[in-house]
Amino acid sequence: MIKHSTRYTPRPIPPAALEELQLVDDAGRPLAAFTARADGVPVDCVGSPLRCCLRSIEPGERVALVSYAPLRRWAAATGADPGAYEELGPVFLHAEECAGPDTAASGYPFTAAGALRTVRSYNAKGQIADGRFFEIPQAAESAFDAVFDEAFADPEVALVHVRAVEYGCFQFEVRRP
Repeated sequence: MIKHSTRYTPRPIPPAALEELQLVDDAGRPLAAFTARADGVPVDCVGSPLRCCLRSIEPGERVALVSYAPLRRWAAATGADPGAYEELGPVFLHAEECAGPDTAASGYPFTAAGALRTVRSYNAKGQIADGRFFEIPQAAESAFDAVFDEAFADPEVALVHVRAVEYGCFQFEVRRP
């Protein structure tokens, strides 16, 4: 996990899920890896977020864009049944072995000021407990802490997902401390 000065730990795609997604994604498609380039060939993804290690893609890395269902995977591990709240969305990940997040990194990942996010809270049954729109301010770390404090003020909330508004991509998850 990322070392941080925040109150909540941003969680990447778990290693076991990453291994599965590197074979077949959550929509049942086999991995289609490519080398990241900044010139748009095959996909201009340099700088896009990697959910396996919570950092941006660098040129020359072997990556893939896969469908990921984080709530489905959490529900399978906990016995919850999210029903219609289950979401499947695109995420970039390393196509090969990934060491995970940099333990020397700090703060929350993917926090460019002005970026738009949805923050969705889920209860232990896997149902949405709350959701809100969030524009990341300059003071991103304290703002995220406040948003998560607000979400976890509800004792029923078990975990929170952060997603990008623009593309609907899952960014990261935090769980009740």
